[in-house]
Amino acid sequence: MSPITVVEGRRLSLTNLDKVLYPETGTTKGEVLHYCTTTADALLPHLHDRPVSFLRYPDGPGGQRFFTKNVPPGAPSWVKSCEVPHSRSGPARQVVLQDLPSLVWAANLVVELHAPQWTCDAPGTADRLVFDLDPGEPATVVECCTAARWLRDRLAADGLDAYAKTSGSKGMHLLVPVEPTPADRTTAYARTLAVEAGAALGELVTHKMDRALRPGRVFIDFSQNAAAKTTAVAYTLRARPLPTVSTPVTWDEVADCTAPDQLTFLFGEIAARRERYGDLHTPLLDPDRARPLPHGERRRRSA
Repeated sequence: MSPITVVEGRRLSLTNLDKVLYPETGTTKGEVLHYCTTTADALLPHLHDRPVSFLRYPDGPGGQRFFTKNVPPGAPSWVKSCEVPHSRSGPARQVVLQDLPSLVWAANLVVELHAPQWTCDAPGTADRLVFDLDPGEPATVVECCTAARWLRDRLAADGLDAYAKTSGSKGMHLLVPVEPTPADRTTAYARTLAVEAGAALGELVTHKMDRALRPGRVFIDFSQNAAAKTTAVAYTLRARPLPTVSTPVTWDEVADCTAPDQLTFLFGEIAARRERYGDLHTPLLDPDRARPLPHGERRRRSA
């Protein structure tokens, strides 16, 4: 029989808590749930009012993995959802994780958490800009750091602040708080900067999706700004061989990185980092930190 627990007044059935999800570290599902509950005060604000997509890996990263946007069958009635427009199939409903019971319910499914750059009340209107820096072997996160620092300085020239985090996989994410802006415009602006980065950094980066161009380079993926795209959220565990976490980092850490393991963080390291730094991505939650994108005339001159 599955144990029943009560979380903030909500009854939850938790399953297979002794199941090893990460064989390389022996990490169990119970430990994953404990991580989610003890990190909820940092994780939940970054999910607030955003429809989430799940990458589910119920048997661990080495088992079957599948991506789902729709509300899973059997979801409790108290788990909130919102209607999300889909251009091809019409509107759909997606989960919105607003509280600890909902987060624990989702964690019991064994999921990576992904979210768009907009909230439920304004579909397709971004309040964040994102760059996904993906290194092609033999490039690593070390090369991503060079690209990230260039992008940070270029964004600063347009009056925008960038905040970095590890992807929890091989690369990095840069997030930028912006005033509400249509997603097609944030995508166009991000593409402009990705092209500029390619011109400035030469063979180090590419903005093109052609995989033949990626070995040894950092792919600056600007397309995750599109309204239909999502990005792994801060503090989510990833479906990787090790229980790595998408972790906010300081710009000093980015500047000082000389080896990939310096910017690889396992779930057991997050509590100490939060004790030291707090949530480095708190500024993304402050509407007063949001800035407008530069006007189109400036973008065209810089293209």
